[in-house]
Amino acid sequence: RSAPEAAMAAERPRSLFALSAAAVSRSMATLERDVWALPGHLLRGLLPLLTVFHLERAENAARRAGLSTQPIWRKLWDDVMKTRPPNSENITCWRKKFLETFFSNVLHGVLDVSSDWRLNDRHFSPLLHSSPHVSQLTLCNMLQGAVELTAEHNHKVLENLAGSLRILKFQHLLSCDQSIRHSLVLLLHRLIHHGSVSQVSMYSWPVPDTVLLVLILTMSAGFWRSGNALAYHSSPCGLCREEDKAQSQESAQEGAERGCNAEQERSGGENQKRSPKEADAYMNSVLSGPRSPPLQNPACEETSSEVSCGHTSIQEGSSPCSSSEQLSCHPIPRKTRRRLKPAVGRKRRCLRRSRGHYADPEDLYDFVFTVAREDNSGLLDKTRTTEEENTENWTSSSPGFSCTGHAGCKKRGGPAGILSLKAAHRFRSVSTLELFSIPLTGETCRILSNLLSSWVSLENLVLSYNGLNANISCILSGLRALSRHPECRFRVLRVSDMFSHMPCMELICCILSALPQLHTLSVSFDLKNQLEGGRPEVNPSCSEAEIPESCLEVLEIRFPREPLHTVFLLPVLKASKSLQQLSLDSATLPCPQELGFLLEVLKECTPNLKKLSFHDVNLAEHQKEVLLLLQDPGLEEITFSFCRLFESSTAEFLSEIINIVKRNASLKSLKLPGNRLGNQRLVALADIFSEDSSSSLCQLDVSSNCIKPDGLLEFTKKLEGHIQQRGGQLPFTHLRLFQNWLDQDAETAQEALRRLKAVCSVVNDAWDSSQAFADYISVM
Repeated sequence: RSAPEAAMAAERPRSLFALSAAAVSRSMATLERDVWALPGHLLRGLLPLLTVFHLERAENAARRAGLSTQPIWRKLWDDVMKTRPPNSENITCWRKKFLETFFSNVLHGVLDVSSDWRLNDRHFSPLLHSSPHVSQLTLCNMLQGAVELTAEHNHKVLENLAGSLRILKFQHLLSCDQSIRHSLVLLLHRLIHHGSVSQVSMYSWPVPDTVLLVLILTMSAGFWRSGNALAYHSSPCGLCREEDKAQSQESAQEGAERGCNAEQERSGGENQKRSPKEADAYMNSVLSGPRSPPLQNPACEETSSEVSCGHTSIQEGSSPCSSSEQLSCHPIPRKTRRRLKPAVGRKRRCLRRSRGHYADPEDLYDFVFTVAREDNSGLLDKTRTTEEENTENWTSSSPGFSCTGHAGCKKRGGPAGILSLKAAHRFRSVSTLELFSIPLTGETCRILSNLLSSWVSLENLVLSYNGLNANISCILSGLRALSRHPECRFRVLRVSDMFSHMPCMELICCILSALPQLHTLSVSFDLKNQLEGGRPEVNPSCSEAEIPESCLEVLEIRFPREPLHTVFLLPVLKASKSLQQLSLDSATLPCPQELGFLLEVLKECTPNLKKLSFHDVNLAEHQKEVLLLLQDPGLEEITFSFCRLFESSTAEFLSEIINIVKRNASLKSLKLPGNRLGNQRLVALADIFSEDSSSSLCQLDVSSNCIKPDGLLEFTKKLEGHIQQRGGQLPFTHLRLFQNWLDQDAETAQEALRRLKAVCSVVNDAWDSSQAFADYISVM
């Protein structure tokens, strides 16, 4: 058949229904209601022909007809995105996944909606219609996405995100100018302070712009100058105005009861008389370039000295800004509840405001660094003295731990007491903060510490590869202050870095002593401090110190190739009676008896332990202890990852493992990645599910075990035989096969996987074993 004939045949409608469906899909604007009322068998054939706009609107009709649109959204993903999403096996809603990724790609200009007819609908506004499905968003580079989202034409998009967005990520950020920061402030204010964002994550920022970093941290913690310090296209934040009315009445009443002095009343009266344009100039001095004439306000000094200015109110009847005064607002500072002594830098900032008609670009810098400004003028003497005592008490009581990296901490009142945040109004704040690969200087750590000290909504903190070293003392000091707060909800702390400035167990003891309410603690280091020289492995006082009873449920330790001394782990385990999960990574066993001692301690001190994991711990000579672990009736999940289990073992060792697992009805998950099982041992493992087995094993992980396609096929056939003997009943549900040699015979591998997937859920990847071997050789 000639090429033209073939093309005509391809274009020819396959049926009258297909022709009708195509015509209906082109006329959905007028036929939509009638289409939703069609019977299910007709609707099923029409759905794949709809554009994204109408497919999204068809969800309820499809559900009523008993149809699922998931296969259509999955095909859309494959056709438009042309990538395999990570963890695709865990995606439960392809509609949400597609629209969320579609939103991000359009926002960042990496997807052209004209590239596919299903995306090109005149009724379809890409950002507006996909925004309700966005629960996480990543902003990159110069924050172009923030500028676009705060543009006037995307007002409704931002409102949708305020209700749907839960996770906000920043990645590969670069320095930016004042106008972009202004857009970022508007975005964070709407999405965090008046939105639903509960997690802020920042990734890969090798040389962070300190002003921008601290701005994001400060607003994530719920602080900003004023409730009305932000306006959206010349219209003040309505949500702030509502809050301000109630707060200003309360403040006025409290001020009257306390008998404010004449000077405060006079300055307060002048504030109430300030015009909207004057108020605009106040905020513009912080964020924008050109501004209105300078203010002559006696309260300016006092207000600007606070970390966050008091939450202000708009006088009823005041008119909104003119349309030409973009990104302005109407702040009218209320009377302060107590008079504060002037902070360093106060006069300098106010003088800048009186110099001319242009904003100083350092105004924003001055604000964000007020959080940690060194105080030489006696600001809040009482608070400083009290918190200094608290800091000294803690650092002196924690064995081997002190804020040695910052000699000025105690002079300033400790990291948590640099500047009181109690006088400032708090907006809504996030519950999870993650910082990955962002170097934190001593100054930045003190700022973060000060924010943490009153961040009562914070539940999870992840600090990964931040070059903390001794600066971690300042972070822990802030968390210590937070833990004393009656409304503290902090439960999860994860710290990982390249170098450890102190032994892992010593650090863990210090953390648990400071934060007994933690539920999850993860400490991970790659190497010991390269400047340590010959310091002892651990402070002997650490093992003798009494740790208060903790609420710890999950403990994960990655040792920088340190010996695992159970005697130093003992105080932690004794204090953690609720421990359910323990993970030990990259530890060395100093003597053959050490693992046995650890098992005895675990049995005695952690009766609730359900999951135990060893990673990169050489267990080749500890076969007896491995078998004892597999017999433990309390453990439900055991992981031996890259532990060289079979390096010097015999066939009898594998047989013993199989027989023990067959008799253990409590074990639900067995993970054996990276232990060189090979084909023969994998096939033998199928006997765990034989007819005479009482095993309840649901999950088996044999990733990175040199398994070839023929071995996997033989394992599958043996498993099928056991299932048949058991009458089709098998508890086994999940098999993980990552990074095995299945590419050596694609046809056999596909057959094995096809048959396996009829038995259980299989997770594997397209791994190039030859390239991996070449990479291995190249680094030998």
